[in-house]
Amino acid sequence: MRLKGKVLGGYYPYNYEADIMNILEKFEKQNYIISLPKIKKNSQMDFFRWSSRDPMNINKYGIPEPISNQLKYPDILLVPLVAFDRNLNRVGYGGGFYDRYIKKIKKIKKIITIGLAYSFQKVKKISVNKHDIKLDFVVTEKEN
Repeated sequence: MRLKGKVLGGYYPYNYEADIMNILEKFEKQNYIISLPKIKKNSQMDFFRWSSRDPMNINKYGIPEPISNQLKYPDILLVPLVAFDRNLNRVGYGGGFYDRYIKKIKKIKKIITIGLAYSFQKVKKISVNKHDIKLDFVVTEKEN
C-alpha cells in the first residue's frame, strides 16, 4: 500500500511509549503529510500538520505538540499504548483521548489504526467497556 499524499497521524513519545520520531521523519522525507495531536481545552484531541523542522509547544501534560493550526485528519493513525492484548484492545494512560478521537474521525472518513508497542506490553486480556475502540493492527519489535 502506498501512502504518498496520505496523512500519517503520529505522536510524540511520552514516558515509555515506543519512539516513532525516526519513522515520522522518514515518511516526511518521502513527502508524506505528517500530523501530530494537540489536546484542546475541552479535553478533545485533533491532529495538525507537523514537520520535523517545526518548533513545538509543550502542553499541560508535558507533551510536545505542533504549533500549526492546519487541521489534518489522518488516513493512518499510529497509536501509542501502555498495554494490548491479542484481540487488539489497548490501554493508554486513561484519558480516553484516542478512543474519543478514533470514534469521531471514523464518522468523517475511513482510517486505519495501528498500535505501536514493545512486545513486553502484551497482556493476556484487557477488560474493555463500551467506550474502548479496538485497533486494526498492533506492531511490536518482534511481531506485526
